[in-house]
Amino acid sequence: MFRLRLFSLLVLLLAALPGFAASPPSPAPVALGQPLTVHFFDVGQGDAALVISPTGKTVLIDGGPPEARERLTARIKELVKGPLDLVILTHPHLDHLGGLVSAVRAVGARRFMDPGFNHPSEAYRDLLDFVGDNVGQVLTPEPGPSSAHGLLTIGLGEGVSLTVFWPRMPKEPFLVGTRSDANSNSIVLRLTYGKTAFLLVGDAEPDTEAALLQRSLNLTATVLKVAHHGGKHSSTAAFLAASKPQAAVISVGAKNDYGHPAPETLARLADVGAHVLRTDQEGEVVAASDGQSVTLRTHAGTGALLVLTGNVDPSPVTSAPAPLTPVRPGATPPPRGESGRAPKSSPSDSSTGPYVGLKGSKVFHRETCSTLKRSKSERTLYPNREAALRERRPAEDCHP
Repeated sequence: MFRLRLFSLLVLLLAALPGFAASPPSPAPVALGQPLTVHFFDVGQGDAALVISPTGKTVLIDGGPPEARERLTARIKELVKGPLDLVILTHPHLDHLGGLVSAVRAVGARRFMDPGFNHPSEAYRDLLDFVGDNVGQVLTPEPGPSSAHGLLTIGLGEGVSLTVFWPRMPKEPFLVGTRSDANSNSIVLRLTYGKTAFLLVGDAEPDTEAALLQRSLNLTATVLKVAHHGGKHSSTAAFLAASKPQAAVISVGAKNDYGHPAPETLARLADVGAHVLRTDQEGEVVAASDGQSVTLRTHAGTGALLVLTGNVDPSPVTSAPAPLTPVRPGATPPPRGESGRAPKSSPSDSSTGPYVGLKGSKVFHRETCSTLKRSKSERTLYPNREAALRERRPAEDCHP
């Protein structure tokens, strides 16, 4: 039965496992030397990353698009020898969840976490059904009442900590009325080991970045997983100035339909001196930290080498917590029901067609989208959104 657990239960269950405790980072010196490894997989136009801690704890963050599921599953089977300790879906879009069922079915998983943000996609509902039947514990990232600044922090052993910066339900409402509310409420994570840190932001939007910047959060990172595949709206100058990444990994598909990464984003990354690594050019990027420095290799660890000296403070906050004020008025989306599953689309969700898909493309558009006006490709017409979602994912230019 698919159930959401309260944070108190999360604390008890995680704390009961050696090296996997929900607690703030300890100020005591950590035992450095064993590697913390992060694999940024090449899944095309999507996101998927695997964290392997020095004690062997594994966290899979997103699962790429459906077309990459076989490649992702094969790689997971190579790297993971037992059930994944935690699977995190940053937000319910197909390019982040498409390969999760296959990966979890291959190796198993003990826990699953997602933002708890309602989304009508059939693929998301199917994933939740699968998780409810096959994963022992299902969580949402509720802020910890006793942890620093009300943040949920999960210990992965040997001083490695994974802290959730966003979302902060129920302490604060989800962001609504943004370019993409699902993107804006992506789970934002900071992974720290000694003097090194990884900032993993899903498809966070400018509204998300602004919300994070309002708080006394320590956003500094040795390595930044760039938001939204390098889209032009995210990775604002203010956010990059606060995070100060030495390296930036962009998970993106070659010759994608969106022009990712955007020249504007690449220019802003260059302005802060970040070394950019792109999965469409370098393949899988493997980052290994010994707590003092991060070594990055391309092409699944066989390619070019880059070594970064760690200089970050592992603390999740920079000073006393600032007053918490929402960036814009927010409202809690409809509940997912007692089972925790997203409800099926209402008639109003599916009756506002038609929607259009272009031959050779994996997305669908509104009939009025400017992309359609520029294209002469063969078209598939869908009478409603539900029909389009069965075969394609929503385009990001017109947000159908």
